[in-house]
Amino acid sequence: MGEQLDKIIQSSDFIRSNFPKGFKPEIALITENDSDIIKEFKIISEIDFSQITDFNQTLKKIKGKVLFAKIKGNDVIIYNGRYHFYDGVSMRDIGHTIYVLKYLGIKKIISVEEVGHLNPRFNCGEIALIYDHINLMGDNPLIGKNENELGLRFPDMSNAYDKELHDKAYEVIQSNMLKVNDAVLLGTTGPQSETDAEARFYRDIAADILGYSIVPENITAIHCGIKFIGIGLITRELVADKMMEDERSEKEKLKEQKESLKKAEKKLGKIMQDIIKNI
Repeated sequence: MGEQLDKIIQSSDFIRSNFPKGFKPEIALITENDSDIIKEFKIISEIDFSQITDFNQTLKKIKGKVLFAKIKGNDVIIYNGRYHFYDGVSMRDIGHTIYVLKYLGIKKIISVEEVGHLNPRFNCGEIALIYDHINLMGDNPLIGKNENELGLRFPDMSNAYDKELHDKAYEVIQSNMLKVNDAVLLGTTGPQSETDAEARFYRDIAADILGYSIVPENITAIHCGIKFIGIGLITRELVADKMMEDERSEKEKLKEQKESLKKAEKKLGKIMQDIIKNI
């Protein structure tokens, strides 16, 4: 057994030892720390990231919890908080958190992140359903020695955002009378915002939204055979030219960004149980 696999098993064993009685999750949800979406779940118990065996020591400085939750009879593991490449966390360590879910019996992941929109037809405060991505992060969690037990050396990414699950989520959004923003996600490192030229380029290569977190999570999930749904909470406008015309202060922009996040989380929260029930 290689060192990477050994650490994954130790982390998963520790988390499993904290499972509530009879807890058998097959779905995991990944959100940012203290997301309002969590209010839709019944939280049975929780453990802090810092307690988990073999989560990298540098990661323990980052806030996050593993929540053991229920929603409409479904057991769900929630990562309430995640590791970001821009925090100096390695791609391999981000991948570690996903592989651990595999060894906990997770078959499907719903990953939610705050994004900016490049597509002028999208609006802040809405949600975007991801059907594909472009990785411009300059790195990925599979670089390095491959553990064959985790997955193939060269995994097929042609169905990265599982079409069957995507279509079911699409139907849920539509049936709840919400606008469906079907989107290609552009993954970059952050944390700085995007220049006007970058925004124009990203739109020219067919990206609809931009985020900093989902892409490495998705790559790892596909590598180890977990089906994946990606959802963006649109909080920033990254439409070229319009960005330069925006003369608001940073304080005003941040206030609107937070308001847009609340609106998007409220919309997603209302349909989360339907998404989990139908996938």
